[in-house]
Amino acid sequence: MKQFFLASLLGTSIALCTSAMAADVDLKALETAAKAEGAVNSVGMPDDWANWKGTWEDLNKLYGLKHVDTDMSSAQEVAKFAAEKDNASADIGDVGAAFGPIAVAKGVTQPYKPTTWEQIPAWAKDKDGNWALAYTGTIAFIVNKKLLHGSEVPTKWSDLKSGKYKVSIGDVSTAAQASNGVLAAAFANHGDEKNIQPALLMFADIAKQGRLSLANPTIATMEKGEVEVGVVWDFNGLSYKAKMANPDDYVVLIPSDGSVISGYTTIINKYAKHPNAAKLTREYIFSDAGQTNLARGNARPIRAEHLTLPDDVKAKLLPNEQYKNVTPIKDADAWEKTAKALPQKWQEEVIINMQ
Repeated sequence: MKQFFLASLLGTSIALCTSAMAADVDLKALETAAKAEGAVNSVGMPDDWANWKGTWEDLNKLYGLKHVDTDMSSAQEVAKFAAEKDNASADIGDVGAAFGPIAVAKGVTQPYKPTTWEQIPAWAKDKDGNWALAYTGTIAFIVNKKLLHGSEVPTKWSDLKSGKYKVSIGDVSTAAQASNGVLAAAFANHGDEKNIQPALLMFADIAKQGRLSLANPTIATMEKGEVEVGVVWDFNGLSYKAKMANPDDYVVLIPSDGSVISGYTTIINKYAKHPNAAKLTREYIFSDAGQTNLARGNARPIRAEHLTLPDDVKAKLLPNEQYKNVTPIKDADAWEKTAKALPQKWQEEVIINMQ
């Protein structure tokens, strides 16, 4: 599930951590109200994913907030908010980017714009403050250099067409990582949310060469040598590499000819029993200290270009310049339709060519 590391306390007050103060937010009043509530209950924000543990520890030290998490999928989180209503057991959740608008449409969110709101890109936030991506995921390659059979390390999608290595993208019918991998390949080959045919043709060609692996790119399959080049979220790739028996055998990189960038957003439950603690939690997540906590968990903070990260934390992330040619999903409705049709197309146009 969601990986990572312990964070140190990086500030004594959110006011010291934020660089852009919104005039309509009274942080002292929010802190006082949150302290009075005394707790914040989350869903889908376990200690070992994106180093949420560091944030929960900081919120407890700074404001005395007790915390409990129940891990679940994005769809389950939204369903829980809707089902429990006034009997809410959760105050805040962390969901994939596509589920922010879904939660708003279901009427289960309440807005809060953190004081660093202006530093969040427009594509990564709801204009009314119902959701905003705190950290991003960009489709990357993780490459086992020891298994390349004389081929060069691929640095772009076009390299995958001519290498001798096996390429693993996982199950596009169940995994968002895999379906976004197909979209990233489409972007790199002049496709888009409505047209993934260029990616399907590329993977079909790889399948015809006998180089498409059905193994899901995980630590276990890579350690067994079943995955030579894996298509993964950048934060998964970096976490896997760090946990390998021989990390130096692996390289993680963003393909230079294009990729897709998405991410995860907090949603604050409309029916939250601790609404001020939930808002303070979001405030902290977007502060310098909260963003640094996420980076300690290999997750690329949404405010990465506005942060000065400690050297040891910066070393966990890929350099900013690798993200110059990444594209956010611009037409979410079109992508939703395409993604639903993808499993059948993958079977009929790619898997059928497996050697």
